[in-house]
Amino acid sequence: MDDFAYQHTAVQENGFQGNSSSRIGAGDSRKTPWNLVLVNKCNPIPDDYDFDLTRLSNGQYVDTRICPELQAVFDAARKDGVYPVVAAGYRTPEKQQSLMDEKIAELEAEGRSAADAKKEAETWVAIPGTSEHQLGLAVDINAGSVRSAGSEVYEWLAKNAWKYGFILRYPPDKTDITGIRYEPWHYRYVGKEAAEQICRQGLCLEEYLSGNL
Repeated sequence: MDDFAYQHTAVQENGFQGNSSSRIGAGDSRKTPWNLVLVNKCNPIPDDYDFDLTRLSNGQYVDTRICPELQAVFDAARKDGVYPVVAAGYRTPEKQQSLMDEKIAELEAEGRSAADAKKEAETWVAIPGTSEHQLGLAVDINAGSVRSAGSEVYEWLAKNAWKYGFILRYPPDKTDITGIRYEPWHYRYVGKEAAEQICRQGLCLEEYLSGNL
């Protein structure tokens, strides 16, 4: 990954009203550290959540606050002979809806009913308003060139990303908690302290927050 091209954009993500008593670390984002705001199917993006975006050299955007550590991840990977790329960063609500629609259409084309296709799609794609990509804190990281295979990138990230504050957001053994299938490419910034605890204790973000907020 090349150096970041610092183009800042102010963003406000207006989420959906929900029952705050059922949320863990969500609700009023002013009461939750920005790096630990929980967004999932039961915890929509807080109504007051806002942030600045930075444009990366490949055209993707991420929350400006994670740029130094994201750069550190890529620098360390390259030093170890692994060449990743940010395949996806911030997404608009419209983009998230488009991905959902595409997944539903794909499943319907396979013969699923509309209801079954929608239910299955939601285990692969977050419902708009409940996607971490809309926070700017999540990045999909894949192999960036023929010099590295996807499996090499994922293996390196699994071993090292926590050192820089990033966690594997959807582990293979936590689907019943996260509601999303295993995604070895999807990493979320939570900060170094939280990332270390999550990694060492084998937790997902929901489990960590339930015991710490």
